Amino acid sequence: MTAKIIDGKQFAENLRGRIAEHVARLKAEHGITPGLAVVIVGEDPASQVYVANKARQTAEVGMASFKHELPADTSEADLLTLVHRLNADPAVHGILVQMPLPKHIDANKIIEAIYPAKDVDCFTPANVGKVQIGLPGPVSCTPLGCLMLLRAELGSLEGKHAVIVGRSNLVGKPMAQLLLRDNCTVTVAHSRTQNLPDVIRQADIVVAAVGRPQMIKGDWIKPGAAVIDVGINRIAAPEKGEGKTRLVGDVDTAAASEVAGAITPVPGGVGPMTIACLLANTVTTASLINGLIPPSDLTA
Repeated sequence: MTAKIIDGKQFAENLRGRIAEHVARLKAEHGITPGLAVVIVGEDPASQVYVANKARQTAEVGMASFKHELPADTSEADLLTLVHRLNADPAVHGILVQMPLPKHIDANKIIEAIYPAKDVDCFTPANVGKVQIGLPGPVSCTPLGCLMLLRAELGSLEGKHAVIVGRSNLVGKPMAQLLLRDNCTVTVAHSRTQNLPDVIRQADIVVAAVGRPQMIKGDWIKPGAAVIDVGINRIAAPEKGEGKTRLVGDVDTAAASEVAGAITPVPGGVGPMTIACLLANTVTTASLINGLIPPSDLTA
């Protein structure tokens, strides 16, 4: 068996097309232009690239993009002032503060200052609680992207056993809530789970988000299972030249592909979905802020 490759890049492109249609409809029927504000503090190179991609894709789907670049020595008080200003700005429907922040700034304090209705990363306690009990609102971007890929590949997820490897607030925990809402049986495992290979072998769906390169081996995968690899790890690649590196996931993709029914590659799987789902969340928040029902094909 050779697994079907789940093309996250193509899916994200199609999703952005649907988002653009919804944005055009909000403009034409309600006079609303969804606006996304991204705040970056300091000059972390990876964050700079990520923020530039967000700004470009925001504009491409017809949204208003507001980018705020602040020096690394910006005080916590000044950053809080900017967040409060964005909270009050009617043109802004989504606020994203790029992590990591400099060490002198308390990230939790900044996250908690974001108005929950504009929290498109779904980090505020209020939105985490809404996901838990199934109320309308934004959903963490990466788990939402994983869910969309699984639904597109498998159809109904009802009754399937999903094993999530990783328990982070960013991916593992919200992923578990979303899969429970789709009537999966969910096991949350992690690096300290006893007999981890045996646990994973029971899974119809594996979501790998543990942050360890190629930790999950091919013979840990149940034949025919769907494997969603969230990991993005950079490892040495001497075959490409001295000092060169390459990206790999948390799954040994080559070996797992011989057993799985479908698998996401790294890169080109979950990664492209994250920004697309950020845009989807901005349409959701713009709709809810204006008393409209969010498009069902952009939500969980």
